[in-house]
Amino acid sequence: MTASQLRIMLLLVLASAILLSLMAGRHWIPFHQWLGGDLPSLVIMQLRLPRAVVGVLVGASLGMAGAAMQGYLRNPLADPGLFGISSSAALGAVISLYFGYAVSALLLPMFALLGAGCGMAMLSILAGRSGSLTLFTLSGVILSSLTGALTSLLISLAPTPFASSEIVTWLMGALVDRSWEDARLALPLTGIGMAALLWAGRSLDALTLGEATARSLGINMRHLQYLMLAGVGLTVGSSVAIAGIIGFVGLVVPHLVRPLVGSQPSALLIPSALAGAVLVVLADSLVRILPSVSEVRLGIAMAVLGTPFFLALLFNMRREIA
Repeated sequence: MTASQLRIMLLLVLASAILLSLMAGRHWIPFHQWLGGDLPSLVIMQLRLPRAVVGVLVGASLGMAGAAMQGYLRNPLADPGLFGISSSAALGAVISLYFGYAVSALLLPMFALLGAGCGMAMLSILAGRSGSLTLFTLSGVILSSLTGALTSLLISLAPTPFASSEIVTWLMGALVDRSWEDARLALPLTGIGMAALLWAGRSLDALTLGEATARSLGINMRHLQYLMLAGVGLTVGSSVAIAGIIGFVGLVVPHLVRPLVGSQPSALLIPSALAGAVLVVLADSLVRILPSVSEVRLGIAMAVLGTPFFLALLFNMRREIA
């Protein structure tokens, strides 16, 4: 299968997943009721369609960021959350919930984006100017640990049980009640972030030969680091801002796509984005139709789906090493 054929196939699968998402729910809405001008059409246009669009943006962001991260660190277990950007965005959102600033629909995602921006700046400062992968990774781990600890501190010091419950619920990640405003907020940031990751694609290909070889081929490691910082920061930050923390997408999707396109990082980016969008939209459809009292949070569902995959991948790597 060629790269163009794979992209066309994934686009068709994504279109089918979106159609299923528009129909699925506690009350199924068949296609002939979508444009009738009554209540079902209102549900489609104002609730389910923006939710599906946000799901596409979130899945595409996390899928491409995961593929780029695994190429940059040359580690198949790398995840977009490793840089600490997602936990920084989550901390910004938690601050808005803690102080009650989230009464406005746009303030919470704006605080999350501000947190992601601060995390990007701090990561750049900690990593220094060497462009070293080791320093960059360690800086991300430090930032992730720090922001995670501060988030836990705010939860424990929440002024009311309601505020604590709101923070924990938001951190679980979900697409519930997403609107066109959320899609409009995330779309330009996601687009810029993806463009930065695609621009870094050729450099990531050279990096597969080793850091020293990449430098000898003229790759500016500091410039590549800035591209990765901007790309991952904008894609992951915007997804966390509008949907909370949804894990495992960036880890799982590149492994599903890699057997079809090969291990070249630049060839993996767009298919991973499309496959990530498919995965999130389908998972969101699944949580809506499960027979539970309240809707299962998408972040929990992705953890349940992703953990067995991660364990299987880990055992497979152990067999290869042995």
